[in-house]
Amino acid sequence: MGTLTRTLLKVAFNRLLQLVIMILVLSFITFLLMKVTPGDPIRTILKVDEMVTSTTDEAVLLEEFGFDQPIYTQYGQWLWNVVQFDLGESLITKKPVLEMIFSRLPATLALAFGGLGILLLISIPLGMLGAIYENKWPDYMSRILAFIGSSIPSFWLGLLLIYFFSLKLNVLPVSGRGTLAHYILPSITLGIAMAPMYIRLLRERLIGIQTSSYIEAAMARGISRSRIFWFHTFRGSLIPILTLFGLSIGSLLGGITVVEIIFSWPGMGQLIVDAIMQRDYPVIQGYILVVGLLVVVTNMMVDFIYTVVNPQMKQ
Repeated sequence: MGTLTRTLLKVAFNRLLQLVIMILVLSFITFLLMKVTPGDPIRTILKVDEMVTSTTDEAVLLEEFGFDQPIYTQYGQWLWNVVQFDLGESLITKKPVLEMIFSRLPATLALAFGGLGILLLISIPLGMLGAIYENKWPDYMSRILAFIGSSIPSFWLGLLLIYFFSLKLNVLPVSGRGTLAHYILPSITLGIAMAPMYIRLLRERLIGIQTSSYIEAAMARGISRSRIFWFHTFRGSLIPILTLFGLSIGSLLGGITVVEIIFSWPGMGQLIVDAIMQRDYPVIQGYILVVGLLVVVTNMMVDFIYTVVNPQMKQ
């Protein structure tokens, strides 16, 4: 077995171990917080069913859903069901939680990839311009744009884009998902919200590498500037960018929730907001579990990419 294979297996094992620990801690804390927050799902169910609320009705539902059991018993039962790939049923809609989440997950992932595409189109050119033309007008322009982007809340930017491109110009749809045009405004909103930190980091990293000794040595050997930039400077700057992406994946999913609500995007954002408002515990727990898995899997993929971008990781 080669060194690279052993490294990848070690990374995979460590990440899987972290996944198990994280899910246990996160799910239990969430389970506990849901029990102590104001609101009663039983009363919500009775209201939805338009039943006359009585102590007997509440007691029956409490026993049916196991809410009369101690919290550690409820959590243990939920965890045992999760091991069997059963996230339970929604207290409100009576639909399987796994089915509800997976029906919304593709839309959320599609929007995430759209936002990442806009992020790359914005951050890479502006970060490169700031580094190549340090302390000149392109650098000032990139820094000003990054400052403006970081100062605008995503919900305000989304409403602004809707106002101009949908209401005034009538060139892009306001909400929904269907054609490619429906992706443009939500993706731009999501991408611009995340781009400033990547612009600043890429600029600072490129400037730092350009003044390093091994870049000067490469120039002394007569290697062309373009080759030095793409194969040494730019490639070396990708490590902190990948690290930042792995750390910000949780913020990305949180930002998607806001964008989905603004543009009525049929993803998991509206699903979790409705579940929180209705105290739909199984849906909330299932959502947190799936998001936790996405975060850990994404970080695992970033670790694997490290070995490609940085050959020293193979050692």
